[in-house]
Amino acid sequence: MAFLRSLRESSSAREVERTTILHDATLERHTAPAASVVAAPPSPVDEVHGHLKARLHIRLVDELLAAGDPSQWEALADAALAEEPVVVTRAEREQILRELLAEMKGYGPIDHLLRDPAINEVMVNAPDQVYVEVAGQLRKTDVRFKDDAHVLRIIEKIVSPIGRRIDESSPFVDARLPDGSRVHAIIPPLALRGPCLTIRKFAATPLQVDDLIQRGTLTPAMANFLRAAIAARLNIVISGGTGSGKTTTLGVVSNFIDESERIVTIEDAAELRLQQAHWVALESRPPNAEGKGAVPIRELVRNSLRMRPDRIVVGEVRGAETLDMLQAMNTGHDGSLTTAHANTPRDMLRRLETMVMMAGMDLPSRAIREQIASAVQLIIQQSRLSDGTRRITHITEVVGMEGEQITLQDVFSFVQTGRTAEGHVQGFHTATGTVPHCLDLLRSRGQPISLQWFQAITPPVREGSV
Repeated sequence: MAFLRSLRESSSAREVERTTILHDATLERHTAPAASVVAAPPSPVDEVHGHLKARLHIRLVDELLAAGDPSQWEALADAALAEEPVVVTRAEREQILRELLAEMKGYGPIDHLLRDPAINEVMVNAPDQVYVEVAGQLRKTDVRFKDDAHVLRIIEKIVSPIGRRIDESSPFVDARLPDGSRVHAIIPPLALRGPCLTIRKFAATPLQVDDLIQRGTLTPAMANFLRAAIAARLNIVISGGTGSGKTTTLGVVSNFIDESERIVTIEDAAELRLQQAHWVALESRPPNAEGKGAVPIRELVRNSLRMRPDRIVVGEVRGAETLDMLQAMNTGHDGSLTTAHANTPRDMLRRLETMVMMAGMDLPSRAIREQIASAVQLIIQQSRLSDGTRRITHITEVVGMEGEQITLQDVFSFVQTGRTAEGHVQGFHTATGTVPHCLDLLRSRGQPISLQWFQAITPPVREGSV
């Protein structure tokens, strides 16, 4: 591909080799505090400082490799700066050192964004267009890459250590950072404006159900019902759009599984961090450079059935593996959990039906729906609202079949009542007043139940809505 060849020819093979060697060294991470999310770190804006950093970068790599002691990098950098004809202030010196360390050890211009706990997602659309998500809202930063080659170098730095690749034959890749953050990268000719990088950060501390209650994602009554449902081994699908918090909710409710049970998780890019000790984590594998060696989710689901699991948790079903997942739910592996993309619980059923058809089995629609109705017992619908907040908007019970259709009933729902003048969504969670059919099953399996969970509440009085 002409694009990749031109990028790679723009920097010498010697510099690439140096950077790779230094990346593997055990440099101590600089301890400067993370910068504010919208204000990028104070960076030299003139071209002279840009050339200075480029010269220092090459020189430092040479001297660090010669010294064989990566811990000397700051002393060497100070000595190199002192010999430069460019005069820099103390603040500029500190910034140059931070940026050099980020280039050599971290992830370049976005390194401080990845260390900022307030940021949930980092999106590089172009070298001069870097966005972040904070509290559900997108904001443009002042962070800049030098050019497309710079962005590509950071992408390769992320994907190479975990055996993934991005090149002419594979122009997009899913990967993860050492801390578990999820990475997606795509390059030309598929990305028309240059390499594009999206990183969904991994929370340093896994969220617990109390955190979701505090954030308003669900209520204590909803949490108690879900805890009882999971303990009683109901099969649950978490449904929602991109970025709605499905995986976060999956991780939280998975922690309701008893410590004594053997759990097998299956994901494309491992994100779940369960607290139970008896947990086996499996991750799919893409094909190698020759197009061989791929291990898809479907193969892992089938393999997991031979691992004596008490619970199977699939990070997300997207295709033919849905049939294997439903069959597992229907053949003794109850209490399984998964997520899928859909906008409503009813849409979720249609999507499950479509994904089963992708398995290539010539099954009539009614047979597929019967399989779904007997396998799935609850659907948790999650949404990202217009103000960026994430809410569980429905907990819906799959009742059974009525004629050709699967019947559903909402147990809990979120009612939006308006918006504040600042644009914040106002609303409340409530039970629908319907007692779920699964209540007897929960009781028979020893779960404490309170009928107060299912009592509809009176809408709270709100002021200032529009």
